[in-house]
Amino acid sequence: MANNTIFTNETVSQKTLTGERALFAAENVKIEDSTFMDGESPLKHSQNIALSNSNFRWKYPLWYSSNVCVNDCVIDQNGRAGIWYTNGIEVRNTVIEAPKNFRRCKNVLLENVQFTDAAETLWQCSGVTLSNVQAKGEYFLMNSSDVKISHLTLVGNYPFDGARNVEIHDSKLLSKDAFWNADYITVYDSYISGEYFGWNSKNITLVNCTVESHQGFCYIENLVMKNCKILNTDLAFEYSTVDIESTTKIDSVKNPLGGTIRAPAIGETILEEARVDVSRTTFITGMTQ
Repeated sequence: MANNTIFTNETVSQKTLTGERALFAAENVKIEDSTFMDGESPLKHSQNIALSNSNFRWKYPLWYSSNVCVNDCVIDQNGRAGIWYTNGIEVRNTVIEAPKNFRRCKNVLLENVQFTDAAETLWQCSGVTLSNVQAKGEYFLMNSSDVKISHLTLVGNYPFDGARNVEIHDSKLLSKDAFWNADYITVYDSYISGEYFGWNSKNITLVNCTVESHQGFCYIENLVMKNCKILNTDLAFEYSTVDIESTTKIDSVKNPLGGTIRAPAIGETILEEARVDVSRTTFITGMTQ
């Protein structure tokens, strides 16, 4: 049976909490050194919650919540779909083992957080800030908007599909099919490796990045790359409008729609007049590395 007691202005310390909705609709509560065992939705509809040194071991811990601070906690593998529809949550120094966390949330800050299974994580969220986050899982940050990231290490394919207004600094992404269907993406001082980067996207800018991508950077409207290393990348820029400055040789380029490509050398240039207006693209080679 659900517990419908509303907890207000309390400190919950060194407790083991069980049962569905253990602290349902709690307000202004500090929770420390406690464990939420079996029982769904323990903090559903809660607000003004401070959690520290605590552990969630079952599903749906924070749904429809607001103004939540989480520090030095664990959401273990059974805490699936843990944080949905929540507005205003800060999570620091925390390990999240469960997939499908953070769905349709607003104003999310994650700092020093490790996702051991980040499958389908941070979907359709807005106002997201990530700092020193490690994540392993596919479809990370799909359809999210207004995202600022620094020092993200991501291993997993299909991240940022459909994302809007994303700024990334000093990160490493080992990710096939990254940034598909995205718009207004800017990446600085980062390493990105994975096939088919950025298809069907708009307004993608990379600055001081190292990238490698088989058949990457295709079908992009307004792709800008400044002072980038483009490594192990072939059949690049097909049907894209580009402004490219590579400090390394590009293996091959195929049928860009227009713009400028600067590089020390290009291994192969494939231009099919039946498919593109070849006069719209300028190639400048022989640059000093």
